[in-house]
Amino acid sequence: MNQPCFHVVLVAPEIPQNTGTIGRLCVCTGARLHLVKPLGFLLDEASVRRAGLDYWPHLDLRVHEDWDAFLADAKPERMLFASTKGGRSLYGFKFRPGDFLVFGNEGHGLPDAFYERYGDGLYVIPMPGAHARSHNLANAASIVLYEALRQTVFSPDAVAAR
Repeated sequence: MNQPCFHVVLVAPEIPQNTGTIGRLCVCTGARLHLVKPLGFLLDEASVRRAGLDYWPHLDLRVHEDWDAFLADAKPERMLFASTKGGRSLYGFKFRPGDFLVFGNEGHGLPDAFYERYGDGLYVIPMPGAHARSHNLANAASIVLYEALRQTVFSPDAVAAR
């Protein structure tokens, strides 16, 4: 299989519909989806398949037993951690093909230890609205992945080089 343009990593996702939607996003963009257990659902649940539609069989999916197994298996060189607790805007990050885009789960975000361990890699999606805590996980993954694609695959320099 070809190397993916980007990797989307979901740490302990809880809602199957979000994972299905993100799986469909990954198929549409050529990204690889990494799921880090524990999962809040079974991958054969109808709701995952329904959200992923008929795209799911085409998904480049890797499932990891835990975070350490993910690190050992995937060997990520660069990771961006999307978090409402990030100190810098996503739009200040300079993406490179092959980057890993890491998201926490719907109920708790990233594990607490990540904030200290990966503090330099925490980025926030700016939200000028005043009444929401965060975006839906599938929407956040779309925002971050398409910004990564905009900077790399869809940039004027990248398009001109094709």
